[in-house]
Amino acid sequence: MSNSSFSRRDFVHGAIASATLALAEPAVYGKMKLPTPASSPVIITTWEPNIPANRVAAALLERGGRALDAIEQGVRLTEADPNDTSVGYGGLPDREGIVTLDASVMDEFGNVGSVAALEGIMHPVSVARRVMEKTPHVMLVGKGALDFALANGFKRENLLTPNAKAEWSKWKKQQKPLVLPHVSKDNHDTIGMLALDKNGNLSGACSTSGWAFKLHGRVGDSPIIGAGLYVDNEVGAVTSSGLGEIVIKSVGSFLVTELMRSGKTPQQACELAIERIAKKNTHYKELQVGFVALGKNGDIGAFSLTKDFTVALYRNGEHTTFKAEYYAKS
Repeated sequence: MSNSSFSRRDFVHGAIASATLALAEPAVYGKMKLPTPASSPVIITTWEPNIPANRVAAALLERGGRALDAIEQGVRLTEADPNDTSVGYGGLPDREGIVTLDASVMDEFGNVGSVAALEGIMHPVSVARRVMEKTPHVMLVGKGALDFALANGFKRENLLTPNAKAEWSKWKKQQKPLVLPHVSKDNHDTIGMLALDKNGNLSGACSTSGWAFKLHGRVGDSPIIGAGLYVDNEVGAVTSSGLGEIVIKSVGSFLVTELMRSGKTPQQACELAIERIAKKNTHYKELQVGFVALGKNGDIGAFSLTKDFTVALYRNGEHTTFKAEYYAKS
């Protein structure tokens, strides 16, 4: 009787597992061939204009540096670029003409730090790291984040560049309503960077000035661990770009990481997460969300809701870019 009971149980559990796997298999979205897994170091970053940031991070990794140090230095380069209107200095302001910044970091030990609605500090990624390393907290926001930054040696600066101020003044005169932003390689809203160092450890960071002309106080997915960024050193790391509200609702980066933990490749995991988002948003063709993923073995994935999501990649000693496959084909 005992043997018979176990046989039935094994059969039922096996059938359920097979059915679950069959339902979870992603569709095929084109013929893009991602590189085969490579030895570390590897860096994958949202948007092709971030190749210079990858170069900074790669130089540190090739000297044997830690992934966390590399991604911080890489992201700092983009944060200091006045020509990047969606990250750091030069970022387009909110409806009140104020530049507010969000950022997060996560290291190989699962330590995290983030800041949101931070004003007047050029490098929120470094403030986020300081929150992680110097406080028992995960996130500081607004005036509290600014006070903490100033107390820890960061310099207060005017982040509203003349170009960004001119764009805001133009928008204000036209009295345009708050509309969903168009996200492309020329108007990307985030730098999300993931790195695998020579010791086989993963870290990630995400930084943004957010939705241009947003309501004052709006916070997107970038500083929210599990939404805009997640790192599991046993499995892989994930970051996102696009409309943060959608990513938050899906806890997107954690979702992709957990799909990888269940056995999916980084590419399959990104595709499944985007499928889920598309099915829950009937107007998905008007939106953009993209994920990039980096597996523990150096394998990568990238996928988006709609076209023109680009990726900057460093592996096997070479800097390249590619355009990710996307869901909304028709």
